[in-house]
Amino acid sequence: MSHSATSSRLGTDAALAARATRPGVLSAVTRYYSLTKPGVLYGNVLTTVAGYLLAAALFEFSWIVFVGVVVGSTLVIASACVLNNVLDRDIDTLMRRTSTRATVTGAIKGVPATIFSIVLGVLGVALLILTTNWLVVATGVGGFVVYVWLYGALSKRKSVHGTLVGSVSGAAPVLGGYIAASGQFDVAAIAVFLMMFFWQMPEFYSIAIYRRDEYARAGVPVITVVRSIRRAVWEIFIYTVLFVAASLLLPAFGYVGIAYAVVMGGLGLVWIILAVVGLRTRDVEQWSHRMFHGSMWMILALCLMLSVGALLP
Repeated sequence: MSHSATSSRLGTDAALAARATRPGVLSAVTRYYSLTKPGVLYGNVLTTVAGYLLAAALFEFSWIVFVGVVVGSTLVIASACVLNNVLDRDIDTLMRRTSTRATVTGAIKGVPATIFSIVLGVLGVALLILTTNWLVVATGVGGFVVYVWLYGALSKRKSVHGTLVGSVSGAAPVLGGYIAASGQFDVAAIAVFLMMFFWQMPEFYSIAIYRRDEYARAGVPVITVVRSIRRAVWEIFIYTVLFVAASLLLPAFGYVGIAYAVVMGGLGLVWIILAVVGLRTRDVEQWSHRMFHGSMWMILALCLMLSVGALLP
């Protein structure tokens, strides 16, 4: 066999080998990516961006800080989600919507998943330190600790108040985004934190209604399991009202204009009416689906209005 033929054969073999291993590599990347809970991740990234743009319109915009807080926060949140997957393997096995996670099926073992989480967390915190301020770093690290340990490892498993604890970590990204641009903890910072904190309660309690049986089977003490669906409906109504009130703090204190107040006030009224419907309906499960979808539209509208509210009349 000539040298050129040998080279051709080796090149063909290398191409075939690369083609054979490529799907495996892509599959592994996909599995690790899934551990970051992309749906949760991107939702939190959206609130981080909204918080930053609100503060940037009031103070000063910096591309370095913007990219740093968005990417750094994303990495820290991803780290928390991955570690949460590792800790929740026993619960996830018993719930239909989580039973196919890579940490449950064994596609990714606990040790490599934990290492992946550590790498993401270290990179994220380092980026926050280099590009933002100590308030943002403290918020990011605090959100991580609350989500992974106080919520995931403790209150989620032992207390009906686990959702309240988890909502603290869920409100950290928008707060981190705001104080990255403002550099201070002011009334607007409190307002955006309260908005996200209150918004999560109707959103999650709606899920707790239509997935009650799954939570009961997994032994997770959510409100619909420990107390009642009726109690959950009432609390959804209360927290919806509190969310709308919190969303109107910004125009009340002059951080945004009338356009924000009209849009968020109008949408908030619609969401409150939908919550009232839940107090009267006989088909609570169907209503809870509508309430959940309403919460998704509400958070999208909120992020949009936070981003542009200070720039509008």
